[in-house]
Amino acid sequence: MRGSCLCGQVEYEVTQLDSPIRHCSCRTCRKAHAAAFNTSAGVQREHFKWRKGTEVLKSFESSPGKRRYFCGNCGSQLVAQRNGSEMFILRVATLDDDPGQRPEAQIWASDEVPWLEHGPQIPSYPEWTPQHK
Repeated sequence: MRGSCLCGQVEYEVTQLDSPIRHCSCRTCRKAHAAAFNTSAGVQREHFKWRKGTEVLKSFESSPGKRRYFCGNCGSQLVAQRNGSEMFILRVATLDDDPGQRPEAQIWASDEVPWLEHGPQIPSYPEWTPQHK
């Protein structure tokens, strides 16, 4: 599977996911991704390879011992890693290919935003709303 950032300057390849896919609603993930939750999965270092763009990667220590890596040009969060870990925490939404798995859990539900609504009660459109111009 291949993945990339928004601007395409950083690309990576993953041969397999090594943990279930999970949605995380913790405050740190919400702030880092500017979203109601982040979707991630673990990938062992041996199953992950940067294909291009490592020179533009930046990182931020979002909590003690945990670094989040992102494109220094467009800001897309790509992976995180804890000190001493051989596991990357992959931001699944940056995959360009279908991982063939679906999320199995939501973590930090206690931090979920109260305004998050999803399901059949929310109208769904294939692209923009009909009123969008």
